[in-house]
Amino acid sequence: MLIKNIKTLVGILPQGVLRLCGSEMNTLNTLDNAYLMLEDGLIKEFGKMDQCPDYKGETIDASGKMVFPSFCDSHTHIVFAGSREGEFLDKINGLSYEEIAKRGGGILNSARLLHETSEDELYRQALRRLKMVIGFGTGAIEIKSGYGLSTEDELKMLRVIKRLSQATPATVKATFLGAHAFPQEYKNGREDEYIDLLCNEMLPKVAEQQLAEYVDVFCDKGFFTVEQTARILETAQKYGIRGKIHANELDFSGGVQVGVRYNALSVDHLESSGEKEIEALKGSETMPTGLPGCSFFLNLPYAPLKQMINSGLSVALATDFNPGSTPSGNMKMVISLACIKMRLTPAQAINAATINGAYALGISDTHGSITAGKRANLFITTEIPSIAYIPYSYTEPMVDTVILNGKIYR
Repeated sequence: MLIKNIKTLVGILPQGVLRLCGSEMNTLNTLDNAYLMLEDGLIKEFGKMDQCPDYKGETIDASGKMVFPSFCDSHTHIVFAGSREGEFLDKINGLSYEEIAKRGGGILNSARLLHETSEDELYRQALRRLKMVIGFGTGAIEIKSGYGLSTEDELKMLRVIKRLSQATPATVKATFLGAHAFPQEYKNGREDEYIDLLCNEMLPKVAEQQLAEYVDVFCDKGFFTVEQTARILETAQKYGIRGKIHANELDFSGGVQVGVRYNALSVDHLESSGEKEIEALKGSETMPTGLPGCSFFLNLPYAPLKQMINSGLSVALATDFNPGSTPSGNMKMVISLACIKMRLTPAQAINAATINGAYALGISDTHGSITAGKRANLFITTEIPSIAYIPYSYTEPMVDTVILNGKIYR
């Protein structure tokens, strides 16, 4: 496939760049009046239109339009049953996320619904959501379990995620999040019994059935302690499964530090973070990931991503699409929130949502930028005046054509 007359080709990087750090994030490499050639599902070459090869095959004329690498959404929970708009009303009436959880709502509410829902129905609901976010420009996505909280239901969720990975051309990575919350029967002194279940039964079965690339732990106030998190990560490492941490959403929990200690691929949320967390991340291979949609929906502080960038760190952005705290999978809206609320520039936000998001998925060698040899996952915009118009016009649909594995996705 040849895409010609591209107004601006966005997100160009040389081979071998796996993430952008600090001031590197300030630059979004582009090429005006460009062509892009795709072959065998990969990016073959690109250049200025006056160097465009003569090609008689499938051609798209992108006059007045821009071409971006697909968004890489490294944190979602799109396998869930039903919705939780009742809790939305509770929040409007003044209850906090923690108060709703203590009343048996929140994650435990979703766990009850999921237990009562068949695997096929879960798959049907989740596939609709996956197709929706692909239409928003997402070409690679991480999906977590975590609404099962029992061996049977966690495995059910992971099987659904595996089916989703085979249902569309989008790249899907699965994360086991059995440590999302303590089931009601394991509260009030029985918490370590649930850790035993996670480490001695759930993780071995997840590994044996090869259902997850990563393991996640909600290390935060009222959820899993640093010590419990460490035990789960140590067990996962024995099975060759790398960690990804829910860290510091509700308090300064130590989640960032334990994540770095065990070489977690990413630490996500970070609404409660400061100099100690930034120092812990310096020099590590762990990607700090902000979820501004969660801050927006729950009225939480926003993660200090700008401070992290100014300190030389790389940062990623993701949606946190889930039924309780972020019922949206729109990465364009995430970019807008990052610019408006976190004060990232459009270049910083787009880099965080593409190449650095790919890093937080463990796939930045093949995704996240316009680079010869990478997967041809990209989207063509409508006719827009500038790159900054994307976060500026924060609700306007701007994805005209989605291309996954070198083919138009319909």
